[in-house]
Amino acid sequence: MTYDRLVCANCAAPVSEGRCPVCRANRERLQQGNFFADLNPVALIALLAVLVAAVAMLAHQTV
Repeated sequence: MTYDRLVCANCAAPVSEGRCPVCRANRERLQQGNFFADLNPVALIALLAVLVAAVAMLAHQTV
């Protein structure tokens, strides 16, 4: 999820504006994120399909 749609519970402003210390802290935490947080759902499904295919090929070779 991106922080541009989140509303701060502390000041009721969008987190992306960073009006209060809570907003700024959450904005920084969300910007750090990880690799999978930046992928869209189609890319995640494609990555999962590749992983399943690799496991299937590996299982087929060991039989």
